[in-house]
Amino acid sequence: MERMLVLVRHGQSEWNKKNLFTGWKDVDLTEQGIAEATAAGQKLKARGLAFDIAYTSHLIRAQKTLALILGEIGASELETIENQALNERDYGDLVGLNKDDARKKWGDEQVHIWRRSYDVPPPGGESLKDTVARVLPYYMQHILPDVLRGKRVLVSAHGNSLRAIIMVLEGLSRDEIPGLELETGVPIVYRLNADTTVASKEIIEG
Repeated sequence: MERMLVLVRHGQSEWNKKNLFTGWKDVDLTEQGIAEATAAGQKLKARGLAFDIAYTSHLIRAQKTLALILGEIGASELETIENQALNERDYGDLVGLNKDDARKKWGDEQVHIWRRSYDVPPPGGESLKDTVARVLPYYMQHILPDVLRGKRVLVSAHGNSLRAIIMVLEGLSRDEIPGLELETGVPIVYRLNADTTVASKEIIEG
């Protein structure tokens, strides 16, 4: 039984490119983001990886990334489940602001705390802890059981929703997880043991 779980952060979005806080704002991929998603599919195809089911968020940048990947591996008709639980962290009042402008308004230290602390939310938004509390029940009730049944699962989502999953997969602490960097469009291939621990991990960069 393979028990394979592949996580991919969406390709570069229009607001990534502009250095804006995005959160739940539904912005599309840039040309570079499309290229990153296409390349992710090509990398998975080159390794002969195939999938039985896919999960993604309610946001177009993750959905389009998934569609491009599935197109490259010849699996455009794959069963796909979209759920808001996998959405990016909600940045509240910061959404739409340039990160440099936010630093000028609130100060470097405060913005750093909002971005990189575990449990301090920005005004009107979610902390990483809040995001974990939203993502993990969905992962435990839907995604993980599929993996443990031997389904090969692909998840196309966002930096912070994927951090929540990786936190559980790798047993990372609340101090470790905020500093975990996930590149756009780079697949991470996990193979799990029957007890849900990680048997192997591969980041497909090249």
